[in-house]
Amino acid sequence: MSELISAELDLDDATALDLVTSVQRGESTATQVVSAHLEGIEAVNPTVNALLDVHPEEALAEADRIDRLSAAERKNMPLAGLPVAVKDLIPAAGFRHTQGSPIFSTRIASLDHIVVSRMKRAGAVVVAKSNTPEFGLGSHTFNSVTGLTRNPYSLEHSAGGSSGGAAAALAARMLPIADGSDTGGSLRNPASFCNVVGLRPSLGTVPNSPNGLAYGTLSVKGPMARTVRDTAHLLTSMVGFTATDPFSYPADTSALQEVAMSAVGSAHGEQKITAAYTLDFSGMFPVADSVRSVVEAAVAELSGTDFQIKHAHPQLAEAKEAFRTLRGLQMLATLGPVADEHGDQMKEDALWNVEAGRSVTAQQASSAMSAQSRSWSAMADFLRHVDVLITPTVQVPPFDVRMRYPREIDGASMSDYLDWMTLPSIITTTNHPAVSIPVGFTHTGLPVGIQMVGRFRGEARLLEIAKRVEDRIGSWRAAPHIDRTRPLDRFPDIQ
Repeated sequence: MSELISAELDLDDATALDLVTSVQRGESTATQVVSAHLEGIEAVNPTVNALLDVHPEEALAEADRIDRLSAAERKNMPLAGLPVAVKDLIPAAGFRHTQGSPIFSTRIASLDHIVVSRMKRAGAVVVAKSNTPEFGLGSHTFNSVTGLTRNPYSLEHSAGGSSGGAAAALAARMLPIADGSDTGGSLRNPASFCNVVGLRPSLGTVPNSPNGLAYGTLSVKGPMARTVRDTAHLLTSMVGFTATDPFSYPADTSALQEVAMSAVGSAHGEQKITAAYTLDFSGMFPVADSVRSVVEAAVAELSGTDFQIKHAHPQLAEAKEAFRTLRGLQMLATLGPVADEHGDQMKEDALWNVEAGRSVTAQQASSAMSAQSRSWSAMADFLRHVDVLITPTVQVPPFDVRMRYPREIDGASMSDYLDWMTLPSIITTTNHPAVSIPVGFTHTGLPVGIQMVGRFRGEARLLEIAKRVEDRIGSWRAAPHIDRTRPLDRFPDIQ
């Protein structure tokens, strides 16, 4: 990989759309784009540890294949030449599929998840897998197979999770796009922690196949990128019906492409945005002062533009307990058989999740399903009167990498490792789309995002509003300064 390639492509500022447009126009080659990112991976990944199983030769061969296509063929590939790393919870043919577990540490996938096949068909080049906690459990990315992923903005702090490897790789400019998954905040939490964008779509917008729990209603797949426009652009290649996902549906991508291709400062649809805003759902849970101050400043700045913002929120008092119950049942269904056979190789958190599912009574299960229905209706009814709901994405800023999870928030104790993630998880219960957008940093330089919740299956409108936030106060251009000279332990003692 030549120095000329790196000099030609400024990966600090280049967006995914910049890069793919350059390839489609013949101003750059896919080989140049992939090579430049592979250079970055080689230089930065040993420090951040966001990616695993990097395949440079295969990636360059695929980039060369794209370069040999006609200009017309490349123009029909919306992700032409963009390198991507697939989250290690889903299969990508020929790559390791460890799920962060020693049980599957040597497993090689023989097929592609539908998200992977769609990205590849659109011209993306799979270069690696992205790190995740064991079985995606917990919003802190570490496991006993590939170790700890560090936050590029502060190496002694968490990158979040469970899509922490993807978010850290985006922030460190090792990738221009990434996929992720979200149950209780796993796209949104690491996006907030790493100063990037993560979208949790409505259930069924992005198909999920293969999926061992096809009728589960909590987990979705979705896009991540450094900008809202790039996120919208990637989403266009992920959405749509497939016969292998019962919740999937035909999706019109034209509105998403309008968002992706819109000029800075432009607006589609109504000029005035009506928004509701809450920090903590009237004291339902604690939010750290360091997060409050950044979010309040962002809301104040938006209020002086085309946003009309009022303090209000839907009533979601049942959502927290419903989420915990339904999540327990999901863990029992998906991990129960693994625990029965390999429990001695699973971490304590994973076993705790399975046991939480085993302890659910029939009455609790039926109550949780009813509460989820009411939570969906409460959010849908609320969003008939405003365009979006604005909240902090996460209740805390990035925390110390040696902590399994925050035990307290400004003096308020957390009962377990789910408690500090209540804010994004109650939104999960409503099954409405939610996006995390970077809006600033704490006084110690740690990233903070805001969460915006939109109308059901209204991802295009939600992203249109989100890109207006990005145009005014988005902090994505602030690249991290990564000290690559420090020896860092990939497997520190985490308590």
